[in-house]
Amino acid sequence: MTSRGRTATLIFAAQMALAGCASHSDRTKEARSALDAGQPKRALELYNEALEVDRAEQLPDDLSGDKILFALDRAIVLQQLDRYDLSSRDLEAADKKIEILDLSRGAGADLGRYLFSDDAGPYRAPAYEKLMINTMNLVNYLARGDLNGGRVEARRLAVMQKYLADRQDPSVALVGAGSYLAGFVFEKSSRPQEALRYYDEALQYGRYRSLDEPVKRLARTATYRSPRLRAILGERDPKLGPPQAEEAPKQQEPDRGDQAELLVIVNFGRVPAKVAKRVPIGLALTWVAGDLSPHDHQHASALAAQGLVTWVNYPELGKARGRFDVPGFAVDDRWQKLEGIVAVDQEAQRAWEKAKGAVIGSAITRLIARVAAGEAVRRGSGGGALGMLLSLGTQATLVAADTPDTRSWSTLPARMAIGRLWLKPGTHTVWLGARGVGKSQKITLRRGGWGVVNLTVLH
Repeated sequence: MTSRGRTATLIFAAQMALAGCASHSDRTKEARSALDAGQPKRALELYNEALEVDRAEQLPDDLSGDKILFALDRAIVLQQLDRYDLSSRDLEAADKKIEILDLSRGAGADLGRYLFSDDAGPYRAPAYEKLMINTMNLVNYLARGDLNGGRVEARRLAVMQKYLADRQDPSVALVGAGSYLAGFVFEKSSRPQEALRYYDEALQYGRYRSLDEPVKRLARTATYRSPRLRAILGERDPKLGPPQAEEAPKQQEPDRGDQAELLVIVNFGRVPAKVAKRVPIGLALTWVAGDLSPHDHQHASALAAQGLVTWVNYPELGKARGRFDVPGFAVDDRWQKLEGIVAVDQEAQRAWEKAKGAVIGSAITRLIARVAAGEAVRRGSGGGALGMLLSLGTQATLVAADTPDTRSWSTLPARMAIGRLWLKPGTHTVWLGARGVGKSQKITLRRGGWGVVNLTVLH
């Protein structure tokens, strides 16, 4: 290498070290700050910019890379703004692109993860995010009164549920919320058999008292049974034989034919976003004892002892928003009960704790690779002072490019609550509140009909 070439290399390394690379959380920070300030319209503008479109009605021609996550983020902002049709479009477009298992990685992506950063390759979504795409889209379809679209989304959820159940993924517990909404879709579609199956799935993951009355009513015309449903119905399992004593007579459920049913959904807060963190190498090594090979652990310890490696860059979860909030629900100025149905922020925390060791282990492996690359440059240059400078320049370049993978669906609500109420036909005023935001909506219900009111608050 000529002296001019060596100088150019050093200049390039210095530029890279100074410039660095913005992480995903850095790129979404302003939009999340707008949501924190109760400015969803401003957040929508910022997500439009990130997607490189002028209006919410547009999708980018190439929905790939981080734009998949921007579309998911924008979808829930649109839901907060009651633009349910556009929210559905964004969720469905992203759903076609996002993967749980990253089977599309090529050699380039692997090399990028190894030398530079975990966010160099395609995004791999945790299972709970994939499940919540279908669940949040069911909210959109119900808010629009679209049972046809809701049934399609429910079947997509069922496919994902089976996929996770076959792999014994604990995230399948989150299917309870989606199954509850799917059961409501099929109940109002006059398909009691399928409705009971979905309600039974929901009850597998949570004891929702609001399902007692619907289960008893649907069981009059549907034959599907399970131990959970029999417990609600007060029925004896025929496999256990006839009862030993006379059973108490069943209570007759009221006839709801002259009434209408209201379902309300309140989504509030946000799951914790990932942020870039630095931790001393010694502490990091104590966290990853079971996620780093003995050779790499020994190598990293030796580098730390020599002072060649001091810090590890890795992603960490921030704080969830709204997890302790209590939402409110009233109809015609009378307070009603809400039932907590899912805590997404807790599942996000569990998923992260499960993956944290491997993530930090990968960051340490990249540190070792950077030092090795620097040593290769030093030896190739013949050693000496210039070789040392080139070695440091190479390491500085790789450090600057090492942005921890902070990608996640950061606008996903932390909590979801529901309420169900039978009302007389006519026009009613429904009030929903959460996180200091209230929504009042008039809804007209016909005899034997139903209606849904949703509130999504993302701060």
